[in-house]
Amino acid sequence: QVQLVESGGGLVQAGGSLRLSCAASGRTFSSDTMAWFRQAPGKEREFVAAITGSGSITYYADSVKGRFTISRDNAKNTVYLQMNSLKPEDTAVYYCAAKAARGITTATSLPRTYNYWGQGTQVTVSS
Repeated sequence: QVQLVESGGGLVQAGGSLRLSCAASGRTFSSDTMAWFRQAPGKEREFVAAITGSGSITYYADSVKGRFTISRDNAKNTVYLQMNSLKPEDTAVYYCAAKAARGITTATSLPRTYNYWGQGTQVTVSS
């Protein structure tokens, strides 16, 4: 059974930091593109960041570029999202996702192209 389990969410003040983790199990994800998405109440799920299987290429939404860093440890089947300089508008449920695709393409930011999803972790940034 394939599972993605996120952790690390919580409540933080604006300007603070959080580190999200996503532990994968049930298959080998080392070749998969892994990504983080987020969804705020009343809004559509939006792309945050992605990383290729080897970890050599990363891709970010403009809204988080320079503040968030995605990384992965294939030996632990885990992907991370380091979030710094958090803003109230970063408040959302953050989801980990994976797909059996190589490289960064125009489809990387599209939720419908991902095969596997976690249950989400809440991040709340207070002003």
